[in-house]
Amino acid sequence: MPELIEVEYYRRLAERSLGRRIDAVAAPDAWYLKRGTTGEGLAAALIGRSFTAARRIGKLLLLDTHEPPAGGPTLGLRFGMTGRLLLDDSAGIDQLAYASTRSNPAWDRLTIAFADGGALRITDPRRLGGVELDPDEDRLGTDALVLAPAALRVLLAGSRAPLKARLMDQGAVAGIGNLICDETLWRASLDPARPANSLSPAEVRRLHRHLRTTVTDLLERGGSHTGDLHVARVRGASCPRDGAPLERRTIGGRTSYSCPRHQR
Repeated sequence: MPELIEVEYYRRLAERSLGRRIDAVAAPDAWYLKRGTTGEGLAAALIGRSFTAARRIGKLLLLDTHEPPAGGPTLGLRFGMTGRLLLDDSAGIDQLAYASTRSNPAWDRLTIAFADGGALRITDPRRLGGVELDPDEDRLGTDALVLAPAALRVLLAGSRAPLKARLMDQGAVAGIGNLICDETLWRASLDPARPANSLSPAEVRRLHRHLRTTVTDLLERGGSHTGDLHVARVRGASCPRDGAPLERRTIGGRTSYSCPRHQR
């Protein structure tokens, strides 16, 4: 499922589309267009322009068309659980956990054709992503990759929600999905069900350190599904660290795996 890491790969892929003139836009699935965006509106906003920057905030990919003196629109792309980005038929990632990597034209939700014959395309079997113009970036918290220790301490101190739920609140910190969160808390030896405001200063510092190293490691390995805990995210599995039976719970509405022995 696309989390911060996968969308960062998509951002890097999308950089190869910068400066290429947009010739056509196809958005056949009206349900996939969000917050009043329409296929006709997308075409009118984008055709004849070029993308000038590819940015990412959490799991939101932002493609700007800003060109002085007149500012152009920003295209916002969300990928849900199964959305994949392709440019000129090259995928941003080789594998996406819990999603098919086969090609099916019926899954194409957006195609942006360039004058040079190439195209940028979103394919999404489960239709859980979305496309919109000029998304509200202020609705998102600080990106997890640049979150400072002090900011993490503040957002945890102000919440009695389960620690995992607070970390996955995209309005608090952007980009942490289910797999990254479970891996980070497993590495940091913290129980995902603990109240967020129950962490000591030392535990907050440990959590921040492991959040940074987890995201960095998984970026280098190739995806959110490459964590040390991921292979044990099945019923009846044991902790890869200490061999204790893993606990499977629903926390913050998401299936969660943790070790009752070392995560406290």
